[in-house]
This record gives sequence, C-alpha cells and structure tokens, in this order.
Amino acid sequence: MDLTDDERRLLRALALESIEFGLRHQCMMSVAVFGYSDRLRIQRASFVTLHSAGELLGCIGTLRPHRALVADVAHNAYQAAFNDPRFPALTRAQLLGLDLHISVLTPLEPLAIASEDDLLAQLRPGIDGLVLEDGDLAATFLPTMWPRLQTARRFVRVLKEKAQLPPDYWSATIRAYRYTAEEF
Repeated sequence: MDLTDDERRLLRALALESIEFGLRHQCMMSVAVFGYSDRLRIQRASFVTLHSAGELLGCIGTLRPHRALVADVAHNAYQAAFNDPRFPALTRAQLLGLDLHISVLTPLEPLAIASEDDLLAQLRPGIDGLVLEDGDLAATFLPTMWPRLQTARRFVRVLKEKAQLPPDYWSATIRAYRYTAEEF
C-alpha cells in the first residue's frame, strides 16, 4: 500500500486514541470513517502489536479485510490493549511506555503445497507472514517473527505449535496462505 509518513502518523495516533478511549470509557470508540482519505477507507486487514520495555502486552489483528483500514486499526488497537486473552488488560500506567506497532497486510495468497518441504521451499524468510489452517485449528505469524525464529523450518514448526498442532505434524488437509505486511 505504501502509506505516506502522514498516513502512518495518523494511523498510530488513531490507535493510541482508541486505547485511551478504552481506558476512559471501558468500551471501543466508533470511528467516523468518512472523515478520512479514500486510501485510509479502503478495506484492509491489519494487526496492532503493543510492547512495553521489550515485553509483549498484546497483539490482535485481522487476516481478511472486511472494514475500512482506519476502523480496523482502531478496533485492533482496542482489542490488543484490552482483549488479548494471553495478557491482562492494559493499565493507564502502561500507556506511558507503550511501544505500538501497526502491520497492514496484503491479501492472503493461497499456497499450493504437497508437503512440508514444499511449503518451506515457497516461503521467503524475512518477507512472508504465514497462516496455517487444518480443520478448526489455525495460527499466523507476522513477518516480524522471522528475526526470532530465523529459519523457515523453525518458523513453520513453531507456528504449528501455536495452532495447537505437534511440531512434526503434517496432513494433506493443511492449508497455507502467505502475505506481506507494511509495518510501522
């Protein structure tokens, strides 16, 4: 999408405003979508990731676009701050040292895969985010996970564990989708 610096600043400010509104009112704020540029009203999927002092406080997003980017970012910021089931709700004190990252995703690209080795050969380390699905189990890693996991094999194995599948699991029913993300 190649957002401008101004659009990135506006989305970050909106995400922070959504979190501050949640702290004050204990509910999600509504976004007047029509007050934004056409580019920010395009339906896009996004993730919002929150850190403080290097510790993850929340990460929530959408994989498939279904609302305007500005509404998606505001929604995911609120959800990451208050409804990520892995973490307690964000407190006002944590807001001061908050490090907020936004990832705007490209559409999911289904991968034709016959084996795990086939999947590994198609992945572009450092570039691709990945969704794995098998039945009701699914998980994703954003491209930002590559520095921590380093190799395609480790990336896929840990992602399978996140989806509650054994790390050495493979089935003909596994579906894989890749995407890239504009991160700021």
